[in-house]
Amino acid sequence: MAEFDKGSVSRRTMEIVTALLTSAAGLSVCYGSWRSGIGWSEMGPGAGYFPFYIGVLIILGSLVTLLRSIFLSRFRGEIFIDGKRARSVFGFFLPIVAFLIVSLFLGLYIGTALYIFASMKWQGGYRWWICILAALAVSALFYIVFEIGFQVPLLKGPVENWLGIY
Repeated sequence: MAEFDKGSVSRRTMEIVTALLTSAAGLSVCYGSWRSGIGWSEMGPGAGYFPFYIGVLIILGSLVTLLRSIFLSRFRGEIFIDGKRARSVFGFFLPIVAFLIVSLFLGLYIGTALYIFASMKWQGGYRWWICILAALAVSALFYIVFEIGFQVPLLKGPVENWLGIY
């Protein structure tokens, strides 16, 4: 058995939390599907028929995981994460949250470029000019693949207006 310190979380606790979160996701799928119609008509199954049963399977799997975690857990006392590992995880998680926020306001291309630059510079320790080139190359590649190749416009934020696009 591992020794717990003040900032650690057990694996059993995380399994229980994960089971509860996935069951909530399953409930959400079931509710949305029920609102779309889960019955049959002359045309066949309703729009929510198959997603509803996928949601039910998610809930059942979550319940099995929850019950096993509570009653049969072989990981009692095992540490899932401690303070030192949590800082490392947050070192990657917080920049992703920043990427999402920046992308919502400035668009995916600018958000992606800033995320690639910051990740390479502060987490990878690369030279600034290599970070800038990689950031611009990834954003340009996204533009070529999505906007030109697949003809799927991505969120551009105020950049569209500044450049007179659309």
